[in-house]
Amino acid sequence: MAQTHFGFKTVDETQKAEKVAGVFHSVAAKYDVMNDLMSGGLHRAWKAFTIARAAVRPGFKVLDIAGGTGDLARAFAKRAGPTGEVWLTDINESMLRVGRDRLIDHGVVTPTLLCDAEKIPFPSNYFDVVTVAFGLRNMTHKDAALAEMRRVIKPGGKVMVLEFSKVWQPLEKAYDTYSFKVLPWLGERIAKDAESYRYLAESIRMHPNQEALKEMMEQAGLERVEYFNLTAGVVALHVGTKY
Repeated sequence: MAQTHFGFKTVDETQKAEKVAGVFHSVAAKYDVMNDLMSGGLHRAWKAFTIARAAVRPGFKVLDIAGGTGDLARAFAKRAGPTGEVWLTDINESMLRVGRDRLIDHGVVTPTLLCDAEKIPFPSNYFDVVTVAFGLRNMTHKDAALAEMRRVIKPGGKVMVLEFSKVWQPLEKAYDTYSFKVLPWLGERIAKDAESYRYLAESIRMHPNQEALKEMMEQAGLERVEYFNLTAGVVALHVGTKY
C-alpha cells in the first residue's frame, strides 16, 4: 500500500485523510483564536494580500478550497456582489460548519459545500479564481488537487495557494523553537490539544518549499507561476494562470 507523511510520521495513504480530519475536528472551535495567537494577527495581513492579488470583481465566480472559517470567502462574496458566485468549501465538516456560521453572523449568504479538493464537483472552465489558504499541505495528493484546481478555472483564470513555506535561513533556529515548543504549549493551553498543533508544525516542515511548489503548479499545467514571500518566507503566496 502506498505511503505518505502525516507530519513527521509515515502512514498509509488511506489513513492520512482520516488523521487530518481528526486534527481539524479537534481544533475547529478554537481555530480563529489560535490563528491570531500563533501568528500575532499576521494571518489577517497574509489573507488581505491574497484578497488584493485575487482582484475579484462583480460577477466573478470564486471557489475557496479548504476555506475553514471563511475569511477569504467572506471578502470575495462582498467583492463579487449579487451577480457573482462564491463557494466556501472544506473537506472537514466541523470546519465548514464554523465557517458557514461565521459567514451568516457577518450577514454573508453564500453557498457552502463539503468538498474533497482532489475530486472537485464542478465542471471544467467554471471559476475565475480558485484559492486555497493553509490547506494544500494537508492534502494527500497535492498534484491531483492542483490539477483539479486548474481544470475548474476558466482560461485566464487564477489558482492561488497561500501556504506556510521555507523561512529565511537566519531565522530558522528561532522559528523551529517557536514551532515545536511554543505552538504545542499554546495548543494545550487554548485548545486543550498539544498534539494537533505539533502535527501542524511538522506538516509545515514537510510541505514543498517555494521553488518546489512553483514546479508542482507548473507540472499541473498552470503557467506564469509566481510567488510572493511574506514575513521572511514564513508564508508564501503562489499564483498560477490557465491559458
